[in-house]
Amino acid sequence: LYLFVPGNPDDIVVSQCFKFFVTDICSDKHVFITGCDSGFGNLLAKQLDGKGFQVIAACLTEKGAADLTAATSPRLKTLLLNVTDSESIRKAVEFVSTEVGGEVRRAAGLWGLVNNAGRSIPIGPTDWMEMEDFTKVLDVNLIGLIDVTLQFIPLLKKARGRVVNVASILGRLNLVGGGYCPSKWGVEAFSDSLRKDMSHFGVKVSIIEPGFFKTAVTSVDLINADMRRLWTRLPQHVKNAYGNTYLEDCRYMQDFSMRMLCSADLSQVTRCMEHALTARFPRTRYGAGWDAKLFWIPLSYLPSFVADFVVKTLLPCPEEAKNNRKAS
Repeated sequence: LYLFVPGNPDDIVVSQCFKFFVTDICSDKHVFITGCDSGFGNLLAKQLDGKGFQVIAACLTEKGAADLTAATSPRLKTLLLNVTDSESIRKAVEFVSTEVGGEVRRAAGLWGLVNNAGRSIPIGPTDWMEMEDFTKVLDVNLIGLIDVTLQFIPLLKKARGRVVNVASILGRLNLVGGGYCPSKWGVEAFSDSLRKDMSHFGVKVSIIEPGFFKTAVTSVDLINADMRRLWTRLPQHVKNAYGNTYLEDCRYMQDFSMRMLCSADLSQVTRCMEHALTARFPRTRYGAGWDAKLFWIPLSYLPSFVADFVVKTLLPCPEEAKNNRKAS
């Protein structure tokens, strides 16, 4: 382009290409982000605020909201939100509708909804779990995400806006027991249905599939502490089946895997989120992180026995299974 276009190519070609591939970025675009206390949501809120968006950041705690307010411009607004509480979501919708221009039925609309709030624990072997352990995670990662989306749909349709749902590579490939993987598979399925249904109204839906990053979700200390909690309540026959060293073996392998895989560069994920919000043609799915693109996503397309073999190498083997192998 620089060789064949006369005049100033910055003004002629680059600007026209930019306008074609990127939506009009202006200060009247509102974006609502959940899970902004830390991690991806916190960084995205700061990132979009720095680029002139009208960001409304939802935090679970007052401290998270105060810290984010102190680190951003006066343009950014915060509110407290518990995504497992429909009444809390309803109040958030009222707040956002006021910010974007009045009552819900007359509002100018919400340009972007980023469903980022999530939790990982409890995780562990399935037979360590009780029903409550699944619901704790599903209520936040899946049911809460659906509830938030359904209540914000009228505002999104008015603006012909964007929905960005944070799933995971664990929404393609199951590595651990507990509610986390089922919740992320659910996010993938819900997002696919939503994308098709909302396409008639000009609303675009994208899925973010991060690999392993250093956030609260992958905190080894939190995961190990919760696994110790699960271990202490197990019946003795289950403990005997796994063996006395299983918990320590898990801790060692978790530490090793997270050190090897986890990236501290959260901007790899937030850049995908920003593209989904600003590109004229956003992608359906964004794999974020070298491990997601080069390892986990390709592995998810291979036969199940291959994926099973890889996963087994990353986790310790129960004592009873070792004894059975020796006996056979």
